[in-house]
Amino acid sequence: MQRQTCKKITITGGGLSGSEAAWQLAQRGFSVRLHEMRPQKKTPAHETAFLGELVCSNSFGGEKPTTSAGILKSELSLLGSLIMECAQKSRVPAGNALAVDREVFSRLVDSAVLSHPNIEVIREEMTELPEGPSIIATGPLTSDEFAESLKKLVGKDFLYFYDAVAPIVTLESVDPNYSFRGNRYGESGDYINCPMDEDAYRAFWEALVNAETAQKHSFENEEMRHFEGCLPVEVIAKRGEKTLLFGPLRPVGFTDEKSGREYCAVVQLRQDNEEGTLYNMVGFQTNLKWGEQERVFRMIPALRNAEFVRKGVMHRNLFVCAPTVLDGYLRPAGKEDIFLAGQITGVEGYLESTAMGLASALFMTAQLKDLPMPDFPLETAIGSLLNYLRTAIPKTFQPMNVNLGIFPKLDGKKIKKRTERCEAYHERAMAAMSKFIAEQGELFTVDK
Repeated sequence: MQRQTCKKITITGGGLSGSEAAWQLAQRGFSVRLHEMRPQKKTPAHETAFLGELVCSNSFGGEKPTTSAGILKSELSLLGSLIMECAQKSRVPAGNALAVDREVFSRLVDSAVLSHPNIEVIREEMTELPEGPSIIATGPLTSDEFAESLKKLVGKDFLYFYDAVAPIVTLESVDPNYSFRGNRYGESGDYINCPMDEDAYRAFWEALVNAETAQKHSFENEEMRHFEGCLPVEVIAKRGEKTLLFGPLRPVGFTDEKSGREYCAVVQLRQDNEEGTLYNMVGFQTNLKWGEQERVFRMIPALRNAEFVRKGVMHRNLFVCAPTVLDGYLRPAGKEDIFLAGQITGVEGYLESTAMGLASALFMTAQLKDLPMPDFPLETAIGSLLNYLRTAIPKTFQPMNVNLGIFPKLDGKKIKKRTERCEAYHERAMAAMSKFIAEQGELFTVDK
């Protein structure tokens, strides 16, 4: 009997990273037991029991090779990512971004995992850390009981920040007389744009900064610390009257075709389901009370009669201080067969979390097959993220999205144009990842 079939691998958490890790290991012939507490125990942000449910935006970010997010998507596709495959199958129009129908996407993930013969899904809460071999992928909404167990494992270097979710409105409730379709700079019109003149914006801003916020949940007694990459819209607004105009409401790239004048502010709506009947408010993550959300957001002219099918909410995100807690291969120091995966490792973003789930599965494969731990090339997005987790300054550690700043610099003459520079990073990353896959052939052997 082969060593990898002797004992089941326990994965805790059925989000993007947990589902990806389970799939990758099952594809390699391992027996996996995936624990997911929903629907037995709910979270402040989830609405369904589907594995891989998206709780914030429905966008996975840019997918062109001219973006750092596009580099990561290319790598995940090359590595046979289940999450990427499901995202492509459930995509909805979103300009240069990869956005999905939430329900279709999560149903695809759920179906793929549940139907795999090597995966057993157990719907119950884990309150204690499982014995190895195991992968902990409980994500930002880790339950209180399991969080306490994890805190005992990693010690004081257990951190958190607060994340928020944007509201969703129905298409038919958006006033076409005060909105228009179009992407920035005249590109194809996948977004619905809701402009405001100076007077409307000033009134909206005044109402927003003075609106009441929701109380924290009973389990959220810590200081409110936000992640700078996903600030609530009211927090951004309180930093200055014009701050929103350089953020989610920036009017750059739009001109009124009738009058030829430029707008003071533009709120964008992005398609949220396959039928195109629901749209989410881009960049409008919020912790306002639900009644206040309707009052304030309906001050946007195009949304004066908006029907809100989902209100914005805020929840706590947990993560470890990776530079001091993890060993460079997503293992807590001193543990050989326990790996962390997903956002809890200290990355931020859907596909960054997915990448850590995939990486943890490869590391687990190496551990159980008695192979050397693989080192992802630094020139790749995944390698750069892992390197950030390993080398970041502990005192100032914060979750990180993929970005060109964490990649090694390009050799040769400096490329000034950002899109061309990113394409060069993309080309280098694809070459490095292809070589890595070829050299680590045994890790990529799929069970037939």
